[in-house]
Parts: sequence; structure tokens; C-alpha cells
Amino acid sequence: MADADPTELATAAKKYWSSEGYTEGGVIREVDYATQSGGLDPMFEGIKIVDCDTHITEAPDLFTSRAPAAYKDRMPYVKLDADGVERWYVGDRNFGSLGGNVIRADNNKLLGRLAFPRLEQAHPGGHVIKDRLKAMDDMGIHAQIAFQNSGVTQAGSLMSLGDNDLAMTIIRVYNDASAEIQAESGNRIFNMAHLPFWDRAAMMAEAKRCHDMGLKGFVLPDTPERVGVPSFMHDHWTEFLEMCEATGMPLNFHLNAAIDPNTLTWEGFAFEQTLSVVATMFSIGNAATLGNWMVSGRLDQHPRLKIGLIESGAGWVPFAVEALEHQFDEMLPKFSKQLTRRPWQYFRDHFMCSFWFEKVAPKILLETIGVDNVMFETDFPHPTSLYPGVQEHLKDVLGGHSHEVRKKVLQDNPVRLYGLEL
Repeated sequence: MADADPTELATAAKKYWSSEGYTEGGVIREVDYATQSGGLDPMFEGIKIVDCDTHITEAPDLFTSRAPAAYKDRMPYVKLDADGVERWYVGDRNFGSLGGNVIRADNNKLLGRLAFPRLEQAHPGGHVIKDRLKAMDDMGIHAQIAFQNSGVTQAGSLMSLGDNDLAMTIIRVYNDASAEIQAESGNRIFNMAHLPFWDRAAMMAEAKRCHDMGLKGFVLPDTPERVGVPSFMHDHWTEFLEMCEATGMPLNFHLNAAIDPNTLTWEGFAFEQTLSVVATMFSIGNAATLGNWMVSGRLDQHPRLKIGLIESGAGWVPFAVEALEHQFDEMLPKFSKQLTRRPWQYFRDHFMCSFWFEKVAPKILLETIGVDNVMFETDFPHPTSLYPGVQEHLKDVLGGHSHEVRKKVLQDNPVRLYGLEL
């Protein structure tokens, strides 16, 4: 494993979700579920909506039930702590919460918190596949691209275990479970794969195994150097990026970790005030990920690479790309031979963004961003998820577009990015 500060790495997963977000409290929004669960609206007839950002909560026995015999007693497990909150542990090390689950078992929604303290309080569709499929049908969603919910598979924390074999076993078990979820769902739920990217050879072996299992993409950190792994500028990544080009498997940068928005908020805020600003800045922070790839030269080296900017919105894209257009002229003239395209062309060729709560972007910016580069998401069952009212929102924001444009955004674009066969 690469060298990194073990103390910093050990706390990474524990801080993945702030503990205060799991305390009792918050406000319950009563949901009239009977009026919000009618399935696909007639406006979208003939379209199989693909929700490109959701989260599957790792079941408490996900790792222990699949562990090789030699690792069964060393795998992640869930423990109810003295404060009444369930958390993941590896040995006696706290790996943080079970992630965001704000849809209650009775279909009502928790506001002002990150999740219920115990998984049994949350909607079973967060982690039980048959219940997730029912929720999808009720929302009019045909397929979902899914990401992890807890921090138990975070590379930084796994590296800090000091046991490379255990760390890689945890990742392999997670990917095996993802393949099982895909099969159990009838190829309607596609969990993104994780990689032991600190070890180049192991990363390549696992990436190829994931491809062979039929998984549809990888989720990666935008700044791997923060956990002691070489940046994407380094040859450490070249073979992997070549494989992604050859197979068509996309990279997914989910939200953004290049900045720490907690450093941008005022002192004295309540938890809910801080979270409101932090969540917004995390989304906009994906502009840094976009810019890093554009100025790096990597997209010229890998012209068929596909990148998803996930859970980060779409309305900021025109400004970010326009700003980069300006900076290419002002700051990068000596890179003109290395950077063979302009920012808008890089965006069109390589990137997909996504919207959920937004109205301005899907209503009036689709042509500017590019109707071939925008997808839709709900972020179920996370805080700020588009729940309830999925179909009503889509009718509002896409009702002024043609059926062809609706189909591109809701079905064709994610099918193309993830290589889906619906």
C-alpha cells in the first residue's frame, strides 16, 4: 500500500457521515403515498427511466455472510453503539455509520437529519432488493445506477487497516454482492464497482474481474493523492484507463472530495445550517473534477474515456465550461499542443452530468449543456433526495421538450454511458 498518514486514514470512514446527523430529532414530512406512487406518467410512455444516482445500503450481514472462512471473524460488522446509533466496525475500529436513509418504513420522509439511528426504522427498499424494486415501480423508475451508502469500503480507511489481504477481500466481497444485486434485480439495479486502487496490479485484476462479472462502471476518488496514491497524472493509472476505454466502462466521480466544504461555513451554525451549505458546495465542487480532467492532457491520451459527474447537478456546467474556455486562452497557451480540443468539446466527448431537484437546468439549459450529456437521478434514499413527487417533477421540467429529448435524458444517455441492455 502507498504511504499515507494512518491517523488521517483511520478517521476517514468515521467522518463519512457526521454523527450529529444520526441523533434523534429532525422533522417528519408526511407523504400522501397513494397519490405519489402511480408509476410511470403517460407523458413518458415508451421510455424506460434510468435513475443514475441512488444508494444501496450495505446489509448488516453483507460481508460476514460472504466472507471466505479465513476472514469471517475479521470482516466488517454492524454494532449498536451506546448512543443508539448503528455503525460499521472492523475489529474494534469504528468505520462510521450505515449511510443516508431518510425514507421511513411508512414512506414518510425525515428532514434535517442524515438518517434514522437504526436501519430497521428506515424504508426496507434501502437495502432489500424486492422492496427497492417495488419502490422503483411506484416512482415510475425502470432501472437505477447505485452507489455505496456507508464508508466501510473507503480506500483510505481500508489502507489504514495495515492488512492488504483483508482490505482487498472486503472490496472483492462488496463487488461480488453488487453482481448478486444486479442479478437479483433482473438487471434493473447496477451497483458501481470499487477497486483496491492503491495497488496497481490488484486494481487491474479486480477491474478485469468486475468487467467479467458484468458490472457496469467504477466509482473513484477525484484526488487519490489525498490517501497517498499517485494522482491521475501518474502512469499508475494508465493501464486501467486504457482498459476502461477498451471496455467502455465509465469512471464515476460521485459528488466531490477535492474540497472540504466544512471549512467554508461560518462558526456557530446548527447542524442543519451547515449541512445546507456543505451539500450545495459538494455538488458545485465537481467543477474542479471537470477542470482537472480537461487541463490534464489525459483526455487526449484516452479519447474514448467516459466520465460520469454524479450527484452534482447540471446548472453549474455552462459557467464552469465557459470559465475554462476563458482560462484556456488566458493561462494555457503553452499547452496548445498537448490540449488538442477546447473545453466544450472535451465536455461533449467525455462527460455526463445529472440533475434531480433542479428546474432551471432541465427547463432552459439542456440545449446549452447538450441533450446528449444530461441524465436524471433521484438520490434515493439520501437526504435531499427527489422524493416524493418524482413523476410530477419530471412532467414539470421536461414537459416543454419533445419526446425525443425526454427519451435521451431519461433513458438513452445513461444506457449509452453504462452500456445497459434494458
